[in-house]
Amino acid sequence: MRERLPRMGGAPLRKPRPRRARRPPRPRGPVRQELVNVPNLVTYARIALIPFFVVLMSAESRRNNFWAAVVFGLASATDFVDGYLARRLNQITTFGKFLDPLADKLITMCAYVVLVHLGRLPPWVVIVILARELIISGLRTIAVSEGIVIAANQGGKVKTALQLCGLAGLIVHYRYPVDFIVWRDVLDFHVAGLWITYLSLVPSILSAFQYFHGFLMAVAGARAVREAPPGTPPAGGATGA
Repeated sequence: MRERLPRMGGAPLRKPRPRRARRPPRPRGPVRQELVNVPNLVTYARIALIPFFVVLMSAESRRNNFWAAVVFGLASATDFVDGYLARRLNQITTFGKFLDPLADKLITMCAYVVLVHLGRLPPWVVIVILARELIISGLRTIAVSEGIVIAANQGGKVKTALQLCGLAGLIVHYRYPVDFIVWRDVLDFHVAGLWITYLSLVPSILSAFQYFHGFLMAVAGARAVREAPPGTPPAGGATGA
């Protein structure tokens, strides 16, 4: 026997249908444009090169190492392209500010992990580099929460340049004849890359200490301004006329 529903006004009442959960709205307008603008598309392409680099390095050979170095160089060299396009096209976004340094870290850390796996780089080197990056990232997060902006120092730029050169040499790995016009010889790219990587630790550690010192000074200055009585001029500042 089928259950009969009570009638109202001669027509049977229908059971209410369960409502389906609403899907979250798709990003539209400015948010969607930020995700798919030209500078961020370039950054996506840089990240997409990482699997190709890993595959080439996994199938270790003289030829594959060379092409892996080309892929790594392309992913690293295009770092300035997305920043240039963002400024040129006036498409500087918050998401882009997060994605661009993330892509840099993914590319370099992936290369370091692969090189340690292949036995081309001592693990302690990667531990020092990774610890430095984590500490600086943590300090930057705290600085943002305090409303403090700390500019990158010159040591960080030197560190990045040396790291990229060292990684390129370690990826090529093999010996190749080179011609520098005034000097011709067979260059061992592994040895050259290893020593450049060791050299990069010096500005890496020094720039970390400089950043930490600047962070402490900026935090102390910001707290002094907040705790100062109203109307007190900042330390070292000139009073208004």
